Amino acid sequence: MFTRLKNFLISIITKSNDRNIFTIGSSHLALMRQNYHNIKDLNELDYKIYSQAGEDGIIDYLLHSLKIKKPKFVELGVGDYWESNTRFVFERTSCKGLIVDNIENFEQKVMKNIKFWKGNLTILKKEISSNNVLAILANQNFDKNLDLFSIDIDGIDYWVLEKLENEFSKIVVAEYNPYFGSNLKISVPNIESFKRKNYHYSHLCFGASLKAIISLLDKKGYIFLGTNLLRSNAFFVLKKFKDQIKINLPDMTDLNSHVDSNIRESRNKRGELNYLSGSSILKQIENCEVMDLTSENKKLLKVKEVLN
Repeated sequence: MFTRLKNFLISIITKSNDRNIFTIGSSHLALMRQNYHNIKDLNELDYKIYSQAGEDGIIDYLLHSLKIKKPKFVELGVGDYWESNTRFVFERTSCKGLIVDNIENFEQKVMKNIKFWKGNLTILKKEISSNNVLAILANQNFDKNLDLFSIDIDGIDYWVLEKLENEFSKIVVAEYNPYFGSNLKISVPNIESFKRKNYHYSHLCFGASLKAIISLLDKKGYIFLGTNLLRSNAFFVLKKFKDQIKINLPDMTDLNSHVDSNIRESRNKRGELNYLSGSSILKQIENCEVMDLTSENKKLLKVKEVLN
């Protein structure tokens, strides 16, 4: 009896807090939209509602700038959808979207966290790879006319993006690894069922460098707009929409400010947080193998070899 009452009260409190988050977030963005024409720095838009960090505010600015009212979106890697890049968009605009992840009881966990009736959301439990991403999108009818595409799969993001067609979405949000620095063009190898924690106990060797992501998406028709303040996600828009984005574009000769992450999420061999920072991060993963993407003949090297 006590357990049922406790769970009921937790549910009431959670729903109340969720309503408050949505209402406050909506009000903030409504005020911000009145001033979007004056904003010149992407990080002035950084604002969290349901995203992990400040992605909600940046995404709203981009959708507003491109006059997209009901975006058709895809998000790869969402967890239980409590914190994600498209949840607020879905609940505010009642739009159409596809979310994909491979966590246990994925659909049930997502359904608990959202108002599913508010839009047309496809929830697909699937391991994402470079070999199946095109089929996944095509089978779900999300291979064309996308407005917003977000990827955060903590691993082979580069190789999945590489498989996509040119100009596959108007807006792209892509996770990158800030620990790889501003000058390297590297990614973890294209390994099936890549798991960040299994590849290296520190959890620090995953994904691709920012420069690698920028170079890849440049070839697919995108312009780099900047990163969130947490320095975890990079934002892109199709080059043909460049004139609709009024912020100042980043200096491509100096990406240092976009990798100055102070996140301290490293683990020791027992899986405990050990809060590494600075040069000790690369020292920790110096023997990890990464793909050097500086030439067409991609090479598998250790991190310390790429640095030399």
